[in-house]
Amino acid sequence: MIDFEVQAFTRRCAKTDQPLQPGDTFFSALIADGAHVKRQDYAEAAWDGPPAKTIGWWKSRVADKNDNKMHWAPNDVILHYFEQLADDSTQADTRYVLGLLMIRRRIVRLEEVQDAQEGQENLLLYCPRNEREYELPVVTPTDQRVDEIQQTLAKLLFADSE
Repeated sequence: MIDFEVQAFTRRCAKTDQPLQPGDTFFSALIADGAHVKRQDYAEAAWDGPPAKTIGWWKSRVADKNDNKMHWAPNDVILHYFEQLADDSTQADTRYVLGLLMIRRRIVRLEEVQDAQEGQENLLLYCPRNEREYELPVVTPTDQRVDEIQQTLAKLLFADSE
């Protein structure tokens, strides 16, 4: 079993050491470093793609304290949607992103990274809630799909609070 803590958002670009301000777009990458996982945050202008040994990355925006807070859907809803996506091969990249999100939210644990056929990697996830394991193929979305996936997941899994 692989169990790791991911450090919090640093609010600084790992490449330029410049502060990231509210409203700035940034990228975060989880990078394998021996038995540890490091998080590195990058300003949008400094992002050249995921660094070597990246096991997952995402694009986000620095929150403004004046923005409305977003609330997640319940974990059971997120898990159910993840399970539904397993039957739709056209949504493999969405399922991969959702799986990474579930690791971050601690709905599931990353147990192992497996080498599959022809250079394909799979993540083995364990959900303590339902005591199930999930095999998740690593399917990195294209830049265009990243925006589509973010919009889809935001519509389905987040709600504004008043």
